[in-house]
Amino acid sequence: MKIVLLDALTFGDTPLDGFSTLGEVVVYDKTTPDQTQERLTNVDVIVTNKVVITKEHMQNTPSLKLICIAATGMNNVDLVAAKELGIEVKNVAGYSTDSVVQHTFAMLLYLISHSRYYDESVKDKSYSKSGLFTDVSHPFFEIKGKKWGIIGLGTIGREVAKVATAFGAEVFYYSTSGVNRTEDFQRTTLPNMLQTCDIITIHAPLNEKTQGLLAYEQLFMCKDGAVVLNLGRGGIIDEEAVARVVDEKDIKIGLDVFTKEPLDITSPLLAVKNKENLYLTPHIAWTSLEARQKLIALVIENIKESFQA
Repeated sequence: MKIVLLDALTFGDTPLDGFSTLGEVVVYDKTTPDQTQERLTNVDVIVTNKVVITKEHMQNTPSLKLICIAATGMNNVDLVAAKELGIEVKNVAGYSTDSVVQHTFAMLLYLISHSRYYDESVKDKSYSKSGLFTDVSHPFFEIKGKKWGIIGLGTIGREVAKVATAFGAEVFYYSTSGVNRTEDFQRTTLPNMLQTCDIITIHAPLNEKTQGLLAYEQLFMCKDGAVVLNLGRGGIIDEEAVARVVDEKDIKIGLDVFTKEPLDITSPLLAVKNKENLYLTPHIAWTSLEARQKLIALVIENIKESFQA
């Protein structure tokens, strides 16, 4: 069996030794679109995180039997073509739930606690020169008693809801599919959530129902002082709208995902004036050490199951 890993750099220093027990393994740190086809020569198994695999790639690789997506989202593989050609496609779900939940709260607390300001005020000696033992110039609020809205109450959304409840928040949810229902939390409409919730977090996939879900009009609808975090997929929030609203309104926004990744250097997000109210992280919510280890273990298990069948 010949296995190729196309973007191993996304796994960091996570050990990949387990693949070598399955067959011949070729590892590439990164693969550009013009390199993809050449690197698929005579392979039986492709392991890709974000490298796009097209119908043409599959047709030109007659040896190909399995595509393993080292992620939950499957939009980088032509699934229709794979089915037509009899090529199995497997993804991995649930490996990063705890990591994403943790990063959700890390982003929230960073923003509402004004962590950037207070850290810098001590390090630049402003605090030392102030003559006061404390600095209350940037007030923060408690999560307890606040209304927390969740867009996308899937596995991750439910875990965020549990932790938010433990903090004492009142949790509401908006089902982007219209299917998810639960008695544990209160269901609401998107406009009502935007107008009434103090904290809104997004944990939904990108599809025809979530593409551009929050544009300028929706973001401006949020109550003053609200915090909006996107840990779902880029494209759910209009990034130009984010750049405008952060400079026009009392709102804090955190994004871990972007429409184009890596973020384009010309993005309006990088030119906002109220930088303290915008927190950007480079799609890292899923990347805890434990999540990456679990991810690799599950991909290896997927390969074993396919070839044992």
